Amino acid sequence: MQFIDLRAQYDLIADKVDARVASVLRAGSYIMGPEVKALEGGLAEFGQAGHALSCANGTDALALPLMAWGLKPTDAVFCPSFTFAATAEVVPWLGAKPVFVDIDPKTYNMDPAHLEASIEMVKARGELNPSVVIAVDLFGQPANYPAIAEIARKHGLKLIADSAQGFGCTINGKHPVHWSDITTTSFFPAKPLGCYGDGGAVLTNDAGLAEHIESLRVHGKATASDIAGRDFTHDPKYWNVRIGMNSRLDTIQAAVLLEKLDIFAGEIEARNRVAARYNEHLEGVVDSVPFVIEGGVSTWAQYTIEHSRRDALAAHLKSRGVPTAVYYPIPIHKQDIYSRYPLGPNGLPVTEEKAERVISLPMHPYLDDVTQDRVIAAIREFNGKVG
Repeated sequence: MQFIDLRAQYDLIADKVDARVASVLRAGSYIMGPEVKALEGGLAEFGQAGHALSCANGTDALALPLMAWGLKPTDAVFCPSFTFAATAEVVPWLGAKPVFVDIDPKTYNMDPAHLEASIEMVKARGELNPSVVIAVDLFGQPANYPAIAEIARKHGLKLIADSAQGFGCTINGKHPVHWSDITTTSFFPAKPLGCYGDGGAVLTNDAGLAEHIESLRVHGKATASDIAGRDFTHDPKYWNVRIGMNSRLDTIQAAVLLEKLDIFAGEIEARNRVAARYNEHLEGVVDSVPFVIEGGVSTWAQYTIEHSRRDALAAHLKSRGVPTAVYYPIPIHKQDIYSRYPLGPNGLPVTEEKAERVISLPMHPYLDDVTQDRVIAAIREFNGKVG
C-alpha cells in the first residue's frame, strides 16, 4: 500500500507526459521554454489570479515576495509553528524575525485571535515592526483568510498565503489570492499538484509585485518597465538592476505540470470523496477526524486524524501493511535553532498538544475503496471495534 501513489497517476497520463517531455528534449529549450509560460497562464487561470510566476521551489516562492517588499532586520513576520520549517526559515534568511502564532484546535491553521494578540504584543514591546503575516494552508485546507486578512489590513501588514500543501483550496469558491497579497505554492512531487523534481510558483493580482518578482527570480534582471524608453548598445538581458537569485522552473518540469494541471480539478474532487469516506467510517472511532472551515474545500494533501495512542496506532498499522506519517512532531519553535525567536502571548499550547496527537493516513486521488477499507479495518481493530 502506498501512502501517496504517484505511480497510479503517472500510469493514467504517461503517454501525454512522455510526449510533452520528448517535445522539450527535441526543442532543446530547457530553461524558461514556452511550456513555462503556458504553465504560468494555466496556474493564473486555475488560481483566479492576475499573474502567476514559476520558480525553483516552494521555499524560494516564500522568499521572493519578502525580498520584493524589502524586509528589514527590525521587521516581524507572523507565522505558525505547526508547519514545515520553510515557512519560518525564509524570514531569518533576510535578517528579519519570525514571531510564532498558535493554531486553531480544529483546523490546525493559524488562529486569528492569537494572531491579533501577537501583533499587539509586538507593537507594545516596540522592538520590532509588524510587517508580514504568513498563513499556511496546512494539510490542504484553506486558512481562515477572511478573518486573517481583516486583521492584517487593520494593522497595515502584508499577507502571504503559503499554499504549498493547499494550492487549489477555496473558501466559498474563492482561492486564497482573493484575500492575500500573494499566494505561494510548491510542486514537490508529494504535493497535490507536484512535478517530478523541485518547483514552485507565486500568484498575485498586483502587477507591480509580479514584475518585481519576475526580476528577482532571474538575478535581478531588468524588467520591461526598467527597459522602457532607454537606448541600449548591448543586450539588456545582461542589465541587472536588483539583487536577485537564480530561481527558475526548468522546462521539463513545466511540461509535466501542464499535463497534471489538466486533471487537477478532477483529482481534488476524488480526494474529497476519499476524505468524506474516511470521515464516515472513522467518526467516533478515533479521537478526531479532520474539520474543514465553513465554505472551505480542501485539497487533502494529507488526511490527518488525532489519537491519544498515536505511536501505538502507527505501530499497529505498520504491522498490517498500512503506512502512516506524523506531521509535525517537533514544532518549529521547539527546535533549538528557532527557539531564540518570540512566541505570541502565553505561548503555543494548542500547537504543542496537537504535535503529540496527530497522525496522517494514506491519501491520494486513486485510493480505491478496497484499499481504504483495509486502513479503516486496521484502525477499528486497534480500537477493539472490528466490523
